[in-house]
Amino acid sequence: MTYPLLSTYPILSAAFLALAAAVLVAGLVRAPDRARLLARWTVPASVTGVVLVVLTAVFDNLMIAAGLMTYAAAAISGAHLGLVPVEDLAYPIAGLMLLPGLWLLLRPRRQESTGARGSAADARTHDRSSR
Repeated sequence: MTYPLLSTYPILSAAFLALAAAVLVAGLVRAPDRARLLARWTVPASVTGVVLVVLTAVFDNLMIAAGLMTYAAAAISGAHLGLVPVEDLAYPIAGLMLLPGLWLLLRPRRQESTGARGSAADARTHDRSSR
């Protein structure tokens, strides 16, 4: 059986990685504290990435060896890490980028100027106290 180009695992993996990278970049662009976040996240994210790839490689090798999952030879790139096609390692990496990106996009924005908000709150307090 032949597979069209768009249904192959490498293309699917590339699409997941591109989507995850786009979400992370969008989150970082939106974050006013991105320099601090990048400084704080670089080492933990790198360590987490290595751990995720190693665990994925180990457990995917075990599942493939046990016959729990198979890959059509025509749908994979042919590069393997043990029994695991390398494109299968894209999913934990995509998750590692996607989750922080979503967190950055969904967290509440900080107020740019607390002075304006503070003065409005002070005005409301002052109005109430004068009654």
